[in-house]
Amino acid sequence: MALALFDLDNTLLAGDSDHLWGDFLSEQGAVDPAWYRAENERFYRAYQEGTLDIYEFLAFSLRPLSEHPLSLLERWRTAFFQSKIEPIMLPAARELLARHRRAGDTLLIITATNRFVTDPIAQAFAVDALLATEPELLNGRYTGKVCGVPCFQSGKVTRLDAWMNERDQTWAGSYFYSDSHNDLPLLERVAHPVAVDPDPQLAAAARARDWPVISLREPDSSP
Repeated sequence: MALALFDLDNTLLAGDSDHLWGDFLSEQGAVDPAWYRAENERFYRAYQEGTLDIYEFLAFSLRPLSEHPLSLLERWRTAFFQSKIEPIMLPAARELLARHRRAGDTLLIITATNRFVTDPIAQAFAVDALLATEPELLNGRYTGKVCGVPCFQSGKVTRLDAWMNERDQTWAGSYFYSDSHNDLPLLERVAHPVAVDPDPQLAAAARARDWPVISLREPDSSP
């Protein structure tokens, strides 16, 4: 039984849930709209360029969780999922997940986006195992801090190694599907790296390494 790993944003989704959550918070008036949107865009560009300071970004993105009660955050999250996420859940992504289920593989979504945002998305894709950046929660309220290693770049490998060791899971036959050059550390570890609708940097790396390149937005090109 092989491990089948899936990035979330711009891989299984036709968009970035972290970025969309920032837009949603701005629309709700939960943050200063003009400032927050500008910073959200700045961090997203840095992510695309591979220059993101993950701790600076998390201080920005997790702060709103600390400023509102959990009950309100959860109501917002439900509305966010319905309005922003459901429309970008790719049918071809569901079929890819189903194909690995039929093969008996162990499915895991691994994402830099925080668990508060991504947990309902993983559930909607019927994937029980999720590795995500963990926002600290104390006494029923988020602190605005990150707990443990962020699930980003080489941090994905660190987090996955720990997860695998706890379950006696091996790399044998493993797959990883991702769109981003930020995931190269993990793509280079698995037996079967697959670039999905890749960004330009990952597309170049995939060509150089002769990795498969597929699209989940153009179903005819999916495996």
